[in-house]
Amino acid sequence: MSTTDTESRRTNDRSASGYDIRPLQNDERARYASHLSAEEQRILLDHGTERPFCGTLLDNKETGMYACRLCGLPLFRSHDKFESGSGWPSFFAPFDPEHIRNLRDTTHGMVRVEIRCARCDGHLGHVFPDGPPPTGQRYCLNSVAMEFYPEGVEPEQRTHDGA
Repeated sequence: MSTTDTESRRTNDRSASGYDIRPLQNDERARYASHLSAEEQRILLDHGTERPFCGTLLDNKETGMYACRLCGLPLFRSHDKFESGSGWPSFFAPFDPEHIRNLRDTTHGMVRVEIRCARCDGHLGHVFPDGPPPTGQRYCLNSVAMEFYPEGVEPEQRTHDGA
């Protein structure tokens, strides 16, 4: 993305796909997080990981989209999901690259790329460079970090002041 494109996005605070990606303020994030279960908070807010092969979305084969459980921002589409054998729902491309933040993660004696929601900064999982074509990426997600919405159903957007 060029500097001009970045500046343009900052001006209107919308992703290329039209969603509000302004970062939530701490009080807004806390308000939305108050509705999460203890396990959802552990993963999204405290950067936890669910055990492999136990996530409710691992075997989901329905057509639709996966959105952030905390703020509703669309993250992945079902047609970009694949069976990685890792034990976590895996995708080869995000719904919109501007909806995902990549951060260097050096915890647990490894160097990985953590992925977070661009709007609420919720921990989603990690991305690895061993996925299938066409991207070669494997986005490994925690099921509890996402909600599934069947095709035709739009997730509620939890943005600034509920707007």
